[in-house]
Amino acid sequence: MTTRRVRLGSVNYLNARPLVAGLGGASDPHFSVRFDPPSHCATLLEAGEIDLGLIPTIAYHDRPTDLVVPGVSIASEGPVASVAIFTTRPMREVQSIALDTSSRTSVALTRIMCRRRFGITPAFARQAPDLSAMLLAHDAALVIGDPALFADLPSVEAAIDGAVEKIDLGALWSEMTGLPFVWAFWAGRPDAATPEAVQRLQATRDAGVATSDTHADAYVAHTPAWQPLARTYLRHNIQFGLTARMLEGLATYFREAAAVGVVEAPATPAFFATESGS
Repeated sequence: MTTRRVRLGSVNYLNARPLVAGLGGASDPHFSVRFDPPSHCATLLEAGEIDLGLIPTIAYHDRPTDLVVPGVSIASEGPVASVAIFTTRPMREVQSIALDTSSRTSVALTRIMCRRRFGITPAFARQAPDLSAMLLAHDAALVIGDPALFADLPSVEAAIDGAVEKIDLGALWSEMTGLPFVWAFWAGRPDAATPEAVQRLQATRDAGVATSDTHADAYVAHTPAWQPLARTYLRHNIQFGLTARMLEGLATYFREAAAVGVVEAPATPAFFATESGS
């Protein structure tokens, strides 16, 4: 293991907690961890303020010579629960969508779905993830992470004086492609992680998945009523591996993103070694 601490930049949502549980802190000589919105993780990586970022997968196109930690991601197959378009009207009638400023991967996915699934060309506007404020100004809103997962729709509907439908983008993607979706993965420059560091990130994933209820309960301890939802989310909505099918889903997403002009050409991720000399 390297003597210099690897600076990890994690997503500041519930879905990342099983991937970083036990990492960082004064007693960990090998890793430090900070928590930020997904879009900011990519910015910090570009600025050199972290070594490995749990970055939105679309951000890999900004740094295609970086390497990805194999076998670890935030992914889903079917409903993801925490990435959704909230709309006040049928999607084919939507003319404007507010886009969560925390997001990059889901923003690109929204653009894909508007063209491929809904056949619309709405105006887009970046906005902080305040669902009521977003829907007061726009027909629909993309919201990700905890604000989407724990959204209080009755309160939002009261605030805007109208009905709101939640459209799960993970479910929509799997219906369209038959494949999983990869939302984020660890990535960094080629010298950012030794094989030993990679192995520990993989082991942390395994331990985190095995104790996901504990992480869910601790994360929402301030609102115990959320614990059943948080447990279900980590058990059933989110997957933490990076399998061949997930990579197929990722490649399909990158091709779709290129087709709608989000990126110039689809990237092909390369991976850190898991054994010395490999």
